[in-house]
Amino acid sequence: MPSTMPKAPHADAVRAFTDIPNVGKAMARDFEQLGFTSPQQLAGQDAFALYRRLCALSATRQDPCVLDTYLAVVDFMNGGAPKPWWAFTEDRKRRYPTL
Repeated sequence: MPSTMPKAPHADAVRAFTDIPNVGKAMARDFEQLGFTSPQQLAGQDAFALYRRLCALSATRQDPCVLDTYLAVVDFMNGGAPKPWWAFTEDRKRRYPTL
């Protein structure tokens, strides 16, 4: 059942991974698998490095939309406005055209 709680409007309001726009339970588990214990630790991260680490940990090439989501999450946690993950697709395609 989807949460009826709204997502955080800005990074300072984030208390749990699932408060971050674009992040659900599965993505929150991915962040925990990557070793994060706090959403604030995502600020300043390299989204592509996170994506590559997740691919290595899972021994699976993750869908490129996962990278789009990481780009959105890092941007938001760095103080950016909340945006849907697909707003980062063009940037990802420009920066990482081989994905």
